[in-house]
Amino acid sequence: MKNVNVAIVGATGAVGTKILEKLVERKFPAKSIKLLASKRSAGVEIKAAGETYIVHETTPEAFEGIDIAFFSAGGSISEKFAHEAVKRGAVVIDNTSFFRMDPNTPLVVPEVNPQELEKHSGIIANPNCSTIQMVAALKPIKDQYGLNRLIVSTYQAVSGAGAEAIDELADQSKQFSERSEIKAEVLPSSSAERHYPIAFNAIPQIDLFDESGYTLEELKMINETKKIFNDYEMSVAATCVRLPVVSGHSESVYIEIDKDNVTVADIHAILKNAPGVVLQDDPATQLYPMPLYSEGKDEVFVGRIRKDLNHPRGFHLWIVSDNLLKGAALNSVQIAEKLLD
Repeated sequence: MKNVNVAIVGATGAVGTKILEKLVERKFPAKSIKLLASKRSAGVEIKAAGETYIVHETTPEAFEGIDIAFFSAGGSISEKFAHEAVKRGAVVIDNTSFFRMDPNTPLVVPEVNPQELEKHSGIIANPNCSTIQMVAALKPIKDQYGLNRLIVSTYQAVSGAGAEAIDELADQSKQFSERSEIKAEVLPSSSAERHYPIAFNAIPQIDLFDESGYTLEELKMINETKKIFNDYEMSVAATCVRLPVVSGHSESVYIEIDKDNVTVADIHAILKNAPGVVLQDDPATQLYPMPLYSEGKDEVFVGRIRKDLNHPRGFHLWIVSDNLLKGAALNSVQIAEKLLD
């Protein structure tokens, strides 16, 4: 399948625009690119690499003749239109959570489990942004030394909650500096009963809580990691926190491997050659990953690698990546590229 017709659903959103940018930047062999969004966005013009694209309304008929359809407009839109696209011959790459845990839908990070693409029945799920960067960094370690337990605490950027959250962070920062009333209407989530300021704050809630006391974001990381690694016996725990950072998710990850006598140098050696991973780990020169410097970059950055002081097979890692790129748009485009291989 070369020179394909492509559609982007949710083309006016933060991830949709990044998908378009990555398709153009990476010279994806698209014969045509159709931009789709809600009815109110129909007619909007979006420019990329000097070319102007017109946004069309998302309808079942809009997928006629489409070979690959990227979905990034929310789970309800994927639920409504993904199968309509498949019926018309398209392969759907879905960036929402709607299909991720469907046992018949592959959940794919190309550097980790590309073989799962062979099992798709028309729909491929893109994992959660925080999950993607973590498994990309841990896969080569797991392959070499095994991995039986991981505990992750995330420090997630407001861009993961959309443009409204970015705007609110800017507004609240100004309100704080002016000592005026700080208005909070967006975070921790649009459906939460209460909202809190994100400027100069840390909110230990992303998405809603379920009866277990975990948030849905935390459960996504737990369940998706097991599915991607195809290891449902692995012990996984997550705590997800929103920080006043515009772009770039950070993660503190503790792992326990299966083999003894593994050193930090051994982990370094593996990660230096890991696809899509950049090792930034030199405490002597204060070299470590930071979200500010990951923005706009495709790679997953790893540093602060330390052996646990109490567990002989325990290690700590600090993992950072641009959540709109490798965490969303780039991974989707890489999946499409693998389909064409």
